[in-house]
Amino acid sequence: MAGSSHGHTPAAWTGVIIAFIGFCVAGVFMVADNPVGFWAGMAVILIGGALGGAMKLAGLGTPNEPDAVVQARANAARSEAEAESVA
Repeated sequence: MAGSSHGHTPAAWTGVIIAFIGFCVAGVFMVADNPVGFWAGMAVILIGGALGGAMKLAGLGTPNEPDAVVQARANAARSEAEAESVA
């Protein structure tokens, strides 16, 4: 997973942070027995997910194609395997 940048994107960070804030808001208002505040927090959670998804569609998520470093590592591993099979 370290080479795939799984979750290490602006879209992922933004969506999770906003959803976490909504979770905290909903939790506080649930304890305070305030249904309107609770549902407002739940709406913030949904907004965080939608915003993260929109940012991913805008190109701020995990890239579909591997970057140059991942490609170079794959080529090096392939070359090493071919060299061992020849020897």
